Amino acid sequence: MSFLPWVFAMSDFFERSLIIHQQLRGKMGIQSRMPIHNRDDLSVAYTPGVARPCEVIAADPAMARELTIKRNTVAVVSDGSAVLGLGNIGPYGAIPVMEGKAILFKEFAGIDAWPICLDTQDSDEIVETVKRIAPVFGGINLEDISAPRCFEIEERLQCLDIPVFHDDQHGTAIVLLAGLINATQVLGRSLTDLRVVINGAGAAGTAIAKLLRCVGHDPNVCVPVKDVIVCDSKGTIHAGRDDLSRYKRELLAYTNRQSLVGGLKEALAGADVFIGVSKGNLLTAADVRTMNPDSVVLAMANPTPEIMPDEAHAGGAAVVGTGRSDFPNQVNNVLVFPGVFRGALDAGAHTISEEMKVTAARTLAACVENPSADRILPDPLDRTVSPRIAAAVAAAAGLATED
Repeated sequence: MSFLPWVFAMSDFFERSLIIHQQLRGKMGIQSRMPIHNRDDLSVAYTPGVARPCEVIAADPAMARELTIKRNTVAVVSDGSAVLGLGNIGPYGAIPVMEGKAILFKEFAGIDAWPICLDTQDSDEIVETVKRIAPVFGGINLEDISAPRCFEIEERLQCLDIPVFHDDQHGTAIVLLAGLINATQVLGRSLTDLRVVINGAGAAGTAIAKLLRCVGHDPNVCVPVKDVIVCDSKGTIHAGRDDLSRYKRELLAYTNRQSLVGGLKEALAGADVFIGVSKGNLLTAADVRTMNPDSVVLAMANPTPEIMPDEAHAGGAAVVGTGRSDFPNQVNNVLVFPGVFRGALDAGAHTISEEMKVTAARTLAACVENPSADRILPDPLDRTVSPRIAAAVAAAAGLATED
């Protein structure tokens, strides 16, 4: 695919999106489940009848899940600090994306989600605000919060007793693992033989590294790859660097086992898999040729991948995926987060465990019955995917509760 037609196509999407947002003035709204036709309806829905469920919940707060929207409501929380590839555009700029996320929850899993865009980028204030609004929600989906604050915020909110899930981390990692499972099936290889290079040490890159190396996961259900080398804008993350944050230094416990130094291109030599969660136009076909034969390239920067698919194939890549819908093998989080939350809500889960994440990845991979080089993941619009993931996640949540 040549570059020029792609530019025109992207420009068309941008303009159409702006027009539809102007026409709709918001992509979502509230629909009442209880119509008010007469005074009796009003008395049941509101005063005086509503006092009774209020009393029941006051006596036992757990009943809020049975008597209110709490059992089916997710807050999509962002501070606008890392929106798409647009960067720090603030809470107002983030609203269209969070609205979009909310309607995907509804479309694919029947979940009532609501965009919560916070006018602060202070971690303490974000944590405190989410804690205060949590009573009405059954789950919290953290979205587009920059690293490393996103790690701390998610960790501190695990005390809420409802599922808290940072989709930029875990949703991306789950879809990636599912795609890699099927890619190895297509190529007749094993995950345990793969040397993987990840470019991008932010939220997604860190979560992918952890999942691929089974950090914190039950070894009975998670199969680790041979090694992962993570690169940031300054090169490979290795023990000799004195500029690493706490979160990047923690990566050293389970990545770069050979202590490779240098940049991305040095790391790629002899690698089996490239995973890009960084920025566009970083690699060429010549770079891919330095990888092992029949390599896997998953270049997920949006809207411009780290390398375009035709060039990756020209370099010898056997399986290529991107984050875009106009190429095969789109790595899209919509394949995961609706089903994960649907399963967690249905099971009454208090958290989303590591086992639930691995189960989601394996279930997603199994949704492709006969994987091929151009089809390692289902179509993002496949409506059968979310229910299957939801059922598997709910079952995994039940097993975790029994344990």
